[in-house]
Amino acid sequence: MSDDIYQNLTQLGDKTPLPASPDEAVLERVANPHPNADYNVRFSCPEFTSLCPITGQPDFAHLVIDYVPKQWLVESKSLKLYLGSFRNHGDFHEACTVGIAKRIIEAVEPQWLRIGGYWYPRGGIPIDVFYQTGEPLKGVWIPEQGVANYRARG
Repeated sequence: MSDDIYQNLTQLGDKTPLPASPDEAVLERVANPHPNADYNVRFSCPEFTSLCPITGQPDFAHLVIDYVPKQWLVESKSLKLYLGSFRNHGDFHEACTVGIAKRIIEAVEPQWLRIGGYWYPRGGIPIDVFYQTGEPLKGVWIPEQGVANYRARG
């Protein structure tokens, strides 16, 4: 594979500050080295944080993102920076989870995408948010996300 596919990346290989907001974050992509093969890519983010838009209190989630690429892959450092930009961003769980999915779809135009947002409880109620673009592709191994329901101490 030629290194010229990396020439347009602006964040990889350098110290890059965390973007101030998701809107300011740059989600970069690289060419899929296997565009004729259908396969699943999984990102797990067990320490995702954002803020409640009403109280400003922190919210925590375990995100699992699965997608079947076409021509493009999500560049992982840019994804880390994008997800990190939510630390000072106030939005409800549903807006964060579905918004992340839509931003990835916009950036890489995958064949299929699924995101599970497993949010830790606030006020005693965990909120899990799930979004996918349609039926999974036949013949592509897409494992269960493997995040257990919240059980607290019991």
